[in-house]
Amino acid sequence: MAGYRRRVQPPPPSPEDAQVDFDAVIDDVLDLLPEPFFEQLGTVAIVVEDEPSPGQLAAAHAPGLYGLYSGIPRTRYGVDNASVPSKISIFRGPLSRSNPNPGRLREAIERTLLHEIAHHLGIDDDRIRELVDGGRASRLGGRPRSAAESG
Repeated sequence: MAGYRRRVQPPPPSPEDAQVDFDAVIDDVLDLLPEPFFEQLGTVAIVVEDEPSPGQLAAAHAPGLYGLYSGIPRTRYGVDNASVPSKISIFRGPLSRSNPNPGRLREAIERTLLHEIAHHLGIDDDRIRELVDGGRASRLGGRPRSAAESG
């Protein structure tokens, strides 16, 4: 039948997916984030969602997403520096399907979270690509924060 496409439901998570705790990876990334960047995340909710919604895909003008930043970047705050609640969504389904190996999945979660944090800090996709391609963006290298520092 020409022009007909069945809606394909995402496959259920595999046993390998269960080996990667998204929240634990996010906590690890935040623990190693350099302090000046960590301090900028006070009004950001970081959530793990199963799949991006059609609205999120449309807003991002993307056929698929691993993560999404929603909010006002720090560089665009008003003169009174009033913080506005922001949200970083990490999408379990697309990340898990694209990265079936647990080690690769952890790295993809880390990269995605750092990418979305960069958007919160006012860095656009072109600049992120430029930094990554030029070798000026690297993995985390900070020291883990103690429980007292983490709040």
